[in-house]
Parts: sequence; C-alpha cells; structure tokens
Amino acid sequence: MQFDFSGKRYIVTGASSGIGEVTARLLRAAGAEVIAIGQNAGKLAALAQDTGCQPLQLDIADSAAMAAAIAPLANIDGLVNCSGIALLDPCLALDAERFDQVMAINARGAAMMARHVAQGMLRDGRAGSIVNVSSQASLVALDDHLAYCASKAALDAITRNLCLELGPSGIRVNSVNPTVTLTPMAERAWSDPAKSGPMLAAIPLRRFATPQDVARPILFLLSDAAAMISGVSLPIDGGYTCR
Repeated sequence: MQFDFSGKRYIVTGASSGIGEVTARLLRAAGAEVIAIGQNAGKLAALAQDTGCQPLQLDIADSAAMAAAIAPLANIDGLVNCSGIALLDPCLALDAERFDQVMAINARGAAMMARHVAQGMLRDGRAGSIVNVSSQASLVALDDHLAYCASKAALDAITRNLCLELGPSGIRVNSVNPTVTLTPMAERAWSDPAKSGPMLAAIPLRRFATPQDVARPILFLLSDAAAMISGVSLPIDGGYTCR
C-alpha cells in the first residue's frame, strides 16, 4: 500500500533514532511535513539535512519546555509518540528514581505531548490521528522489566482515554505494541544470546522486528485507510502474545 500524506503535517517524537527516525523518514517520503523531536541535536540535524524534516530538540520529561515548544506549532494533523527509555532492574532491586524516570518519559511525557498537540488540533479545527508506540511489554510480563512494563501498560490506558475523549472531535488515537525491535536501545538490552534466545524461540515468526516493521503500521494508522480504527493496541510481535 502506498500512502500519500501530501499537505499533512505531523510531529514525531523520538525521531533521532530507531522507530521514530524511520517513521519520520517514511512520512517525508510520502509527502508529509514532519517536525522531528528528539534530544540528540546532531542526529536531528543529520535527519533534517537528509530528509527536510524540521528538527526540534526537546526533553520529553520536561513538561514546561514541552508546553512552550508545542504551543506555537499550527496546522498539525497528527502525532507519533515514539520517545521512550528502558531501564531494566529485577523487581527486588527496583530503584524509585529509575522507576520515576521511565514513567516520566514513557507515560507522562506521551500523555502531555498528546494533550498539547490535541489542543492545537482543536484550536485549528483539524481532525487527525495520534499513534503511541507502546510495547508487547504492556501485555505480558518480562523479567527485569517491571518499570518498563508498567510504563507501557499505562501508555495503552492513556491511548484508550484519549480515544474516548478526543473521538468526538475527529481525532483517532491508537497504540502499536512491538516485540523486541532492533533499535540501538534494544540491541543493547538484548545483546546477550542467553537472554535473546528464549525470546526468539517464543516468537512464532522466529525473528525480532525491524524499525520498518513497526513504522509501516504506524503510517497505516495515521492514514485515512484506518479512518474507523481508534482505541486499538495493535501487537506487532510476530505472534509472541498469541499464547
């Protein structure tokens, strides 16, 4: 399926690497204007030079900075919430500060970004679509992932509430829930064969996802082809959660 987003304008967070970067690139290739948000100024500048994305350096955990950065942006048609971190600890070694850091970015940051973007869409009288990048970790338990699992389960709940409240204004909200996706963050977290082997064995398709495997369904959910889809948490997991 070929998507045409000509005349559309999207915000993509986490755009300096991984799923966010690939999503930004695919949206630009399909004709959209893209505001690419991330913390790595160098990578954002390279993305902007390569694709024409508009770079915006921003810490998603800084709510005041976010409000100031998003307020001037107009004529936004949608948002991809892709910023995220994974700090992994066994439950018996859970650190409160690290737990709060994960929740601040993966859950609170996504909720606040959606709030500010939706406010602008309503102000400008625009319908559209928001896609939150969640995880299979919201649906199943994973060793050493308590904080991450909790943050992504919260993100799916945020998706449902946004769907309910923004739907009457024509704004659709969905989540995608990937399995291990071979981004730099995931490659670090799953580099040990003793850890990755059992996970691969539990995926019926017997492979991890690529960023493209996740970005393409994101484009579908942003598009008019998904005009009646809202409130969904879509596993992109090769069948991992079928059990």
